[in-house]
Amino acid sequence: MRYFKKRRNDRNGEFGESDPLSGVANLFDIGLVFIVGLIVTLFTAYHLQDLFSEKSEITIVKKSKDQEMEIITKKGKKIKALKLTEEKAHGRGVRLGVAYKLEDGSMVYVPD
Repeated sequence: MRYFKKRRNDRNGEFGESDPLSGVANLFDIGLVFIVGLIVTLFTAYHLQDLFSEKSEITIVKKSKDQEMEIITKKGKKIKALKLTEEKAHGRGVRLGVAYKLEDGSMVYVPD
């Protein structure tokens, strides 16, 4: 009969350190701290703190694997995403300037 009695470690009847799931909770907490630290490090490394500022203006150009470009702009609290296409524009307009492509591949815009 002595084998059928519940084992208790302390006076309150709690199991304490012999609980096998107590270590899993600690691993979950460590994982959360690691994830938050990783996010903070990435925001600091890429200087993305301005995403949370209401007064900042940010422009990000994103290019996908299939060569589609997307321009993401943030002005104040408004965020716009524009997808660029290969379609030709037509209509009437006014010449604003000239763009030159340099030998190193960079582009220079010269207004009229």
